[in-house]
Amino acid sequence: MRYRIQLLKTAALALGMALASQTAVAQEQIGAFTVFIGKSDLTDEKGAALSEPWKVLRRDRANYHRFGVSQSGDQWDPYFGSSQSRKSLQALVARGNVDPKAAKRLRSGGIILVHVFGQGGTPTAIKISVP
Repeated sequence: MRYRIQLLKTAALALGMALASQTAVAQEQIGAFTVFIGKSDLTDEKGAALSEPWKVLRRDRANYHRFGVSQSGDQWDPYFGSSQSRKSLQALVARGNVDPKAAKRLRSGGIILVHVFGQGGTPTAIKISVP
């Protein structure tokens, strides 16, 4: 019985260490860029106001990459040029975080800084802050 308990403890420890190492790898910063949130980024194609941070960022990146709409402060990024990659923004923001000051700018406009975390050039999370 003691042997089984010890074996379970060892297995649990090994699993925990494996998961921790994967998390550490996934949290490597692979890039960063600035975004200027302007009026055209705050509404959807029908004119409805966008309130979720990931929706505003998705609209900004679509405006920049797809429609060629950019303002001073918008920077190119190698991650969100395609429609498919922009669809991942909700999950990436959920796995990262949004600084409260950046959240305010995502609702009203201004410059934000997007930190991209990932592995092998593939984003796994983003953190949004104020530069």
